[in-house]
Amino acid sequence: MTAPLYPFHLAFPVLDLSEARRFYGGLLGCSEGRSSPDWVDFNLYGHQIVAHRVSALDGSSESSDVDGHQVPVRHFGLALPLAEWESLAQRLQSRGAPFLIEPCLRFEGSPGAQMTLFIQDPSGNALEFKAMLDPEALFKR
Repeated sequence: MTAPLYPFHLAFPVLDLSEARRFYGGLLGCSEGRSSPDWVDFNLYGHQIVAHRVSALDGSSESSDVDGHQVPVRHFGLALPLAEWESLAQRLQSRGAPFLIEPCLRFEGSPGAQMTLFIQDPSGNALEFKAMLDPEALFKR
């Protein structure tokens, strides 16, 4: 029996809400929800992400080796159906998105084979979008 999938909520720091609106709303196509002078909600594929304005960031930029790529340890993102991932990857490439890791196949030949890409928002927050080649293998060991 599969558990229901509930929308997640994630709050994260940004330095400039106008830049956040251009990146999340303009580049990623997230619709905007509620907002105040200090924060703004976005709809990221049905999930609520909230950009909170801060005066400074902690500067954390550690990475970890994952299948030959230096992946930012602190990141968030989504596992999308392959067709949606391909559409997003094409849109980001055509708009000159700030890739940390260009769209690629990772873990080829293993149960965890996936298409992945990493981008970075103007405040340095890393986002990963992936598509499992076998969607049933997301949690497979």
